[in-house]
Amino acid sequence: MAAQDELNQLERVFLRLGHAETDEQLQDIISKFLPPVLLKLSSVQEGVRKKVMELLVHLNKRIKSRPKIQLPVETLLVQYQDPAAASFVTNFTIIYIKMGYPRLEVGKQCELAPTLLTAMEGKPQPQQDSLMHLLIPTLYHMKYPADTSKNASPFNLTERPKTVQLLLEFMLDVLLMPYGFVLNESPTRPSPSSQGSSADGTVATGGQGLPQPPPGMSVYAAKRVIGEAQWSAEQLEQCKLGIVKFIEAKQVPEVETVVHLVVASSDTRHSVATAADLELKSKQSIIDWNNPLIINKMYKVYLGDVPLKTKGGNVKQELKHEPVSTRVKLKILPHLLRSRLAAECFPANIQVVYDGLFGANTNNKLLSLTLQFVHHICMVCPDTNKPLGLMLLNGLTKLINEYKEDPKLLCVAYSAVGKLSSRMPQLFTKDIALVQQFFESMCKEEPDVRLAIQEALSMMVGAYANLQGALLNLMEALVAAYIGKPEVQVRQVAMKFASTVFAPDHVPSRYLLLLAAGDPREEVSGEAQRVLRAFPTKSSEKEGPRPMPSFPDMVTYVQEKAAQRIKTPAKYIVGTSTIPFNPSAFGEIVLYLRMCLAHSAGAMPMSMRLADMQDDAPAIGRYVHTLLSSEPQPSVSKGSEANPVHVYMDLLQQLLSAVGGIPVMYCLLEVVSVCPEKLAPRFVDKIDWIKSLMNTNKEDMRELAAQLYAVVVSTMTGNELQTAVQNLVKITKDNHSPETQHGAILALGYMVGRYMSKKKAVTSSDATHNMGQQMNISSQEDDDLVAMATKTVGSFLDSSSALLAVAACIALGEIGRNGALLIPAEGEGFTKLFIVENLLTRIPSGKESTKMKERSIQTLGHLPVGDGDFPHQKKLLQGLMDSVEAKQVELQFTVGEAITSAAIGTSSGAARDPWTCTEDHYSAPHNVKNNDVVPWVLNCILAKYIPSQNPHVRQAACIWLLSLVKKLSQHKEIMSHLKEIQVAFISVLSEPDELSQDVASKGLGLVYEMGGENDQHELVSTLVETLMTGKRVKHAVSEDTEVFQGEGLGKTPDGHGLTTYKELCSLASDLNQPDLVYKFMNLANHHAMWNSRKGAAFGFHMIAAKAGEQLAPFLPQLVPRLYRYQFDPNLSIRQAMTSIWDALVTDKTLVDKYLKEILQDVLSNLTSNTWRVRESSCLALNDLVRGRQADDLIDHLAEMWETLFRVLDDIKESVRKAADLTLKTLSKVCTRMCESTGSAAQRTVAVLLPTLLEKGIVSNVSEVRSLSIQTLVKISKTAGARLKPHASRLIPALLEALSTLEPQVLNYLSLRATEQEKSAMDAARLSAAKSSPMMETINMCLQHLDVSVLGELVPRLCELLKSGVGLGTKGGCASVIVSLTVQCPQDLTPYSGKLMSALLNGIHDRSSVVQKAFAFALGHLVRSAKDSSVEKLLLKLNTWYLEKEEPVYKSSCALTVHAISHYSPDVLKGHAGVALPLAFLGMHQAPGPDEEKGESHDATLWAEVWQENVPGSFGGIRLYMTELITITQKALQSQSWKMKAQGAAAMATVAKEQTGSLVAPHLGLVLTALMQGLSGRTWAGKEELLKAIGSVVSKCIAELQKPWAGQPTIPEVLEVVLKECRKESLVYKMAALRCAGDVLQSSQEDRFSDMAEVLFPLIKKSCPESGGASPRSLEDDDDDIDAKEKVLQTDTLLCAFETLGKTWPRNPETQARFQVEVCGLMCEKLKLSTWKVQLAVLQSMKGYFQGLLLLEKGSEDFNALSQILTETCAALTYPLENKSYSSVRTEALSVVDLIVKRTGESEQWDCVSVKSREQLQRSLSTLQSDSRPDLRDKAQELRRHIQSQP
Repeated sequence: MAAQDELNQLERVFLRLGHAETDEQLQDIISKFLPPVLLKLSSVQEGVRKKVMELLVHLNKRIKSRPKIQLPVETLLVQYQDPAAASFVTNFTIIYIKMGYPRLEVGKQCELAPTLLTAMEGKPQPQQDSLMHLLIPTLYHMKYPADTSKNASPFNLTERPKTVQLLLEFMLDVLLMPYGFVLNESPTRPSPSSQGSSADGTVATGGQGLPQPPPGMSVYAAKRVIGEAQWSAEQLEQCKLGIVKFIEAKQVPEVETVVHLVVASSDTRHSVATAADLELKSKQSIIDWNNPLIINKMYKVYLGDVPLKTKGGNVKQELKHEPVSTRVKLKILPHLLRSRLAAECFPANIQVVYDGLFGANTNNKLLSLTLQFVHHICMVCPDTNKPLGLMLLNGLTKLINEYKEDPKLLCVAYSAVGKLSSRMPQLFTKDIALVQQFFESMCKEEPDVRLAIQEALSMMVGAYANLQGALLNLMEALVAAYIGKPEVQVRQVAMKFASTVFAPDHVPSRYLLLLAAGDPREEVSGEAQRVLRAFPTKSSEKEGPRPMPSFPDMVTYVQEKAAQRIKTPAKYIVGTSTIPFNPSAFGEIVLYLRMCLAHSAGAMPMSMRLADMQDDAPAIGRYVHTLLSSEPQPSVSKGSEANPVHVYMDLLQQLLSAVGGIPVMYCLLEVVSVCPEKLAPRFVDKIDWIKSLMNTNKEDMRELAAQLYAVVVSTMTGNELQTAVQNLVKITKDNHSPETQHGAILALGYMVGRYMSKKKAVTSSDATHNMGQQMNISSQEDDDLVAMATKTVGSFLDSSSALLAVAACIALGEIGRNGALLIPAEGEGFTKLFIVENLLTRIPSGKESTKMKERSIQTLGHLPVGDGDFPHQKKLLQGLMDSVEAKQVELQFTVGEAITSAAIGTSSGAARDPWTCTEDHYSAPHNVKNNDVVPWVLNCILAKYIPSQNPHVRQAACIWLLSLVKKLSQHKEIMSHLKEIQVAFISVLSEPDELSQDVASKGLGLVYEMGGENDQHELVSTLVETLMTGKRVKHAVSEDTEVFQGEGLGKTPDGHGLTTYKELCSLASDLNQPDLVYKFMNLANHHAMWNSRKGAAFGFHMIAAKAGEQLAPFLPQLVPRLYRYQFDPNLSIRQAMTSIWDALVTDKTLVDKYLKEILQDVLSNLTSNTWRVRESSCLALNDLVRGRQADDLIDHLAEMWETLFRVLDDIKESVRKAADLTLKTLSKVCTRMCESTGSAAQRTVAVLLPTLLEKGIVSNVSEVRSLSIQTLVKISKTAGARLKPHASRLIPALLEALSTLEPQVLNYLSLRATEQEKSAMDAARLSAAKSSPMMETINMCLQHLDVSVLGELVPRLCELLKSGVGLGTKGGCASVIVSLTVQCPQDLTPYSGKLMSALLNGIHDRSSVVQKAFAFALGHLVRSAKDSSVEKLLLKLNTWYLEKEEPVYKSSCALTVHAISHYSPDVLKGHAGVALPLAFLGMHQAPGPDEEKGESHDATLWAEVWQENVPGSFGGIRLYMTELITITQKALQSQSWKMKAQGAAAMATVAKEQTGSLVAPHLGLVLTALMQGLSGRTWAGKEELLKAIGSVVSKCIAELQKPWAGQPTIPEVLEVVLKECRKESLVYKMAALRCAGDVLQSSQEDRFSDMAEVLFPLIKKSCPESGGASPRSLEDDDDDIDAKEKVLQTDTLLCAFETLGKTWPRNPETQARFQVEVCGLMCEKLKLSTWKVQLAVLQSMKGYFQGLLLLEKGSEDFNALSQILTETCAALTYPLENKSYSSVRTEALSVVDLIVKRTGESEQWDCVSVKSREQLQRSLSTLQSDSRPDLRDKAQELRRHIQSQP
């Protein structure tokens, strides 16, 4: 039945569809019925389903032809998502969704887009694809909210990660899709793959028919992007743009979408690429390129699904992604280059590299990027990844071998190899073929590439540094092959290999380097020479291989090579001769062999200067001897000479003959001269060749040749010598060729010299040696010959040719050095005297050349050496010393040498053979005559020349002295005069000219080294003392010569004198080693002079080097000092120290290394007490801070600023300027530091501000202030936001500045002013401070404060309040606090407590203005404070008021409470219980001694507070009774007497005000309080309590008698009061007695016995008036004291009687006990007392008699009464007869009247004895003449009454 209904319904729908005529009607029907109809598809009935299908087919036809008709997409989507719906229904539903969605207008599509995404969840893949296909075009039109943070994004994707992944994959595929792509479905075509096709073999055959997808996509991806209706190119472009927009809107996290953007940026359509590029650029900085997610995705896209061997083809063929196109790769690679991680992803990185280098589709651009990627990998990759390195190397070599197009790319490839070699040398070490390949390419490639290869090879050298064995030999062959190539770069690299790969003693490589050193191109030869000539240093001997090959090995090798080369085209032809090497290489070879020779001989070749080389000759000689005496080696090839020495000589001769050259000549001469007897004979047959060398055109060459000639000839036998001499003499006569003459003269000199020295050797040796046979020519003949030769030579002395004159001079010197000249001493002709005079005249002459002068001096010095009996020795020396000329310093060194030689004569080292014997080893033969005149010379120099007036002479003398000391260091004469010599040197130290100073300082060093330990100690102390004090030590050289005139040291013209040396001295002392001063002197002025030949002979550079080494341990202490000294204002010190600095600080990083120490030193010396040090420190600091980074300085910034501020106020102007300069630099540096962005800037601001604020602004130096303020302004500008955290510092500092910038005179005035003036002035100062610019700034700052800053500001404010000094500061703080309470009362609440306590701490200021300001602040602050804080505050004030005695505290309490009451009355009302009682107590404060009770008096303020806050005084007291009592009680218990008194006064007021109305419980409280106050010792004002008790008890007696808990009874009160009566103090006692009297009187208690104990002694003790027996002193003050005391005593007596009267009890027992005694006392006092006392007694008597029970009726005791009356009547006569005082008489009368009345009443008149009656009558009668009528009448009446009695 149901089925039938369904069918009927469907029928009706059909009908309606048929009836629909317009589109609108159709649309209505569809939207109504389509969803329900679709639901019918789930019907069980076949018929129903069929009917539905029919209906749908009809519908489809109608819809398809009508594209405008809308479908109910929204409803359908809901239906589609229904989880209960059958799949059949959903499948049809989606068909209509797909049909209807694109028909919707764009806005609606956008609205539904999120629903599409939601609908995807959990649906089958094809449907999901369809939905995404619908969604993507919509993205272009979507509007995204501008602010993504609000979670208002339309797609809520965060909850659906799976959907997001699907969507992103689909988007990537869309982006990869090429425009206009057609998927080729032809089944025949196999699938080509750009990655090698081997992998395809594994794919199942079913995959063969697949079409080819676009690059980067799989077939499946292509299909789903194409979908059912493929998008047109324009639509696709829109889709891609939509995706980019979607990404831009941050709908998904950046990490996920980077790849999409990269792919999109490679799009072929401009719009897409640009949009993606822009987005990428904007995200560039945010993206983490090292995120594995991003990098792995990029690799996956780049490489596609590469089937790895291990996994076979496990990816379904249809899903396999192709690699992307080259276009995309070009976009991906630059991003990979950014990432470290990408470079480390193995193996993907290698796959990318190989794809880029060798892929099928690669191009130059990709190649270039790939090579960059290789570089990137080389830099980043860990060196442990062997396979990676290997693959990279293989790839690069393959590329280098195969690639031929773009040379630029090759360059990059080569340099990549270089980089790889430095990262992974182990890959290369075994691979020498690669090196060869590169060398080979270098020869062939074009110049650009050649450079790249050169760079690569240079980087590779390191990989081969440790080659061994066969590999090393291979490398050697390789280098040898390329070192001669025509391309200069090839030679250069080969040379580098030769020098780096092989050890320095490896012979073949040295040989190759030697060839390179002869290279015509400077870049090759220069570098090679540098390697070869690196002189071995001392240190290298200990470790490592030998620094150079051994001589024999090297020689043999060179000889072999030479023999080979001479037969090959490599030989070199010069003129007629052929040599194996080109001349420059040959020269290098020879010199290198000479270096090896010296090195093998144990000498240290240090320089290439011939004269220096000669110093090594003796050592070489020894070595040559050993070489020659060893056996010849049999292994040497035939035909060559066996011995290396001979080979060496042959090479030298070969080069000499062909090319010449002075060094070569020298080498030959040297090797022959060191071993003449063995080697000279080889040249006998070459004499002519040597002679030809003597005629060359080079002067030096001739000289060397002449020496060689002499050596060779002197070893010949027979008549050769004679022949040679005659021959030479003949040549000298031939004046056609001066060169020849020159050679001949020199040869004569050298020959005769050699002959002489031989002869000397024979005569000095024993006869047993019998060498006479050699000398077989008769002596006489020889002597004649020699004499003739000497004369011949001498004849040229005056030759017109300077050349020959010099030669003659040299020759004579050479002869004279070796023996006596065989010519007469003096007389006519050529004599010794003639020579001396001739040469001496030349020295000062202006015509002569320097060379001539030098030679003349040398010759003069040599004459006494060979001739022990030289007659003119002293004349010669004197002449030398007198020949000083200006500006001939060099010469003076020569003179010094000559003087030294001439002074010790025959024992001088000059006599030795320099080739075979060193100066140190030379000892004079023992049989020569000693002609030593050193003492005379020394004395001359010290006595005459050092103190000379002429500075040039002083300088010269100093040089000679240095020479003597250096050369004759062992001489006893020198040793015994060290002190005198030191003094001489010290005197020259203060010369103005540098060289003299330098020479002297070097001399001092030598003298010190020579002394023994004791000497050294004495020398140092003398030197130090002299330098530091400037006093000069006097030493007499002999009895009569005083070496120095005058006391002080010579001052130099600029007045500096010895400052430099003083500084060096103090430097040494500071290191605690005074002897270091010598080391410093050695280093201080290294004058250029010492580098000259003459200067160098002293070897000071060695000493300096040694000194440098010895000082190295002191570097940490020295560097800072020296650094500072380089800026010393004194020029000479500056130069000296700079020189020491240059010597010690070779490494420029030392400044950074010791930066801390330098800073420390400079900073501490900024405040040194010498101005020079301060100035140099400023300048040094200026230099040091320039350009430094913040981190270096930040720790010292504050100190720098502070110290410089101090120095800116220096007493010396230049120092101030220096400080100013430094501060400006520092200011710039700091401003720069604050500009930067890092944490350093923050730290700098944090360090700087406090300094500027605390030290700068507040300085009293105007410059410092202005600079600080400027800097602050600058920093505020640059630091901007960084200042906010420092507001809390800025405000307090500015507050402090308020008072520091105030003129100081105000404080002075303020101190001197009176209280009133001071207040007025302070008020004016405060208002000035408040209107200052600083306060304005503060107010500005305050506006920007927030809670974060308050937390820091408040403690600082508190600090300032506590410790602030100036009035301005304190006032400022107070007003800042008031501003804060107005601006941010809520924020301030947490801090109010702190502020309150701080204000309280500071409120006791001496200045009333500050007190008021603080009170004012407190008055405001309590509003924003917590109740508990206010409570605390008031309690604190309470405590202070009660406990502190100083008036300051009292006034501050008053001011504060008054302020609170005034500005925050509501707060005060809230705490009235605490505040008002205090005010009440305060009202009773007595004014201080210096206060007048005026307006401002505290009591007035308190009274105001009390009155304003209570409803009338009486009511107020009632209201706060308990609190009042509590506080008064506290006051009473106070330690302070004043406070107790004030409490008592307050208490009394309470009692008085409330007297009538005091009832329980208050009565009890008040009384208890008063009684408690009584306990304890007495104090001023305590009487108030007693008065109060008295008044309270007397007024409230009725109430007191009622019992009430806590209310004291009368007896209790009495107990307390009586106790007080016993106190010592009379004044107090009186008060107590009066109080007791009142209480007893009002309460009628009987306590007389107690009172009597107190009163009777008082009455008895006071001595009667007339008893003036006590001795009186006559001094005034005593009288004064006595007077006071008398008054007091009287008062006491009066009080006693008054009390006596009041306390007389009505108690029979007591009366019986005391009546007689009391009466007695009274009577006694009546007789002898002043009127006041009498009056008191009489009043007391009245009380006594009124209360006397004996006078009552019925009293029995007759006797007692009569006794009393008798006594009384007798006593009463005195007052009655008192003439002066009517009051006394009146009182007395009333007593008499009382007695008469009472006795009458009790009928006991008879007790009055007759005598008594008479006395009374007599006295009364005197009264009848009284001036007062009432008394007269009364007296009369009484008298009559008495008379009338029986």
